[in-house]
Amino acid sequence: MGKIAFLDLKQVNAPYMDTLKSAASAVVESGWYIRGSYVECFEREFAAYCGYAHGVGVGNGLDALTLMLRASIELGRIAPGDEILVPANTYIATVLAVNAAGLVPVLVEPDEKTFNIDPTKLETACSPKTRGILSVNLYGRLADMKAICAFAEARGLFVFEDCAQSHGAASHRSAAGTSGVRGIACAYSFYPTKNLGALGDAGMVVTDDAELARVVRMLGNYGSEQKYVNRYRGVNSRLDEIQAAFLLAKLPHLDAWNERRREIAARYCREISNPLLRLPEIPSDPKEHVWHVFTLRTPDCKTRDALRKYLEARGIGTLIFYPIPPHKQEAYAAGALNGAEAALLPANPKFPIAESMAETVISIPVSQVLTDDEVAEIIGALNEFVC
Repeated sequence: MGKIAFLDLKQVNAPYMDTLKSAASAVVESGWYIRGSYVECFEREFAAYCGYAHGVGVGNGLDALTLMLRASIELGRIAPGDEILVPANTYIATVLAVNAAGLVPVLVEPDEKTFNIDPTKLETACSPKTRGILSVNLYGRLADMKAICAFAEARGLFVFEDCAQSHGAASHRSAAGTSGVRGIACAYSFYPTKNLGALGDAGMVVTDDAELARVVRMLGNYGSEQKYVNRYRGVNSRLDEIQAAFLLAKLPHLDAWNERRREIAARYCREISNPLLRLPEIPSDPKEHVWHVFTLRTPDCKTRDALRKYLEARGIGTLIFYPIPPHKQEAYAAGALNGAEAALLPANPKFPIAESMAETVISIPVSQVLTDDEVAEIIGALNEFVC
């Protein structure tokens, strides 16, 4: 069998090429390219799909995170310099957004079973300056929002979500809407590799908070709601009409794509039997996971590197999400994490669980375009691996 790519975007989009071309043509022929009817329609439909009242399209996922937090500051709910709890094993965009909004990211170790922020470790990370939690649905699995929201409610904290990898995961609004929880808003990325991917950069904030949505929209439009009248020091971050048209065309297929990913993940978990490999946990409600990536763990970095070379030789693509945790990145060598700038913690904080994950995780193909034969070949290769 030939090479099995980790993700073949050309193959993902090929069945819908005529629809995508028609969508692009319709936008071009409309003569309206920024903040038009396609954006309005996709904002409305995607927010409703997620179970929220409002959606605001922005330029990309990082902007969605940043503007969601900045809007909360402009509304006086949090203030520059406040601390926001974030998972220590997240992609750096989560942390960058907190800093970009003028806030201080405080890292919290993940749960080794779910890869998401560990609610039992939130208490230790809190300080008098803690004002919010930014959870991440890493790899496509919903974080334990019931526990996170209960913790936030007891301490008067705001809750935000980074949903960049969890498009279509089962609604958790029953937990997020618990009486007393403040300021729920979710940020999405539609980067081309996402379960619902554009053909370029795109992002969105979804929320039930009409005022937050209004301020996010203004901040992404130069701080303006009325042309040439600028209330805030905003930026230029707006969802393109053409990307909105593409996303509208693809949205009706998302549930089927996610279901195929669940089928593949379930088969991996049933049939991969190599004792060197630690399989991810399937949640009790399978719909809480959309398997943006399927991530295995190995006993150590040496085994992981050997596995990756072995699979590459077998023609099977892999990726590592993520090889360097945020606190180990050169960008944060001088601090700005966990209150380091205020000398709240040592300059080089340690997060052994996040660091161990970075050294031992490896992701294998799980895209909806994989054939059953390809899935079988991947399983066979993994079961034959020795080190």
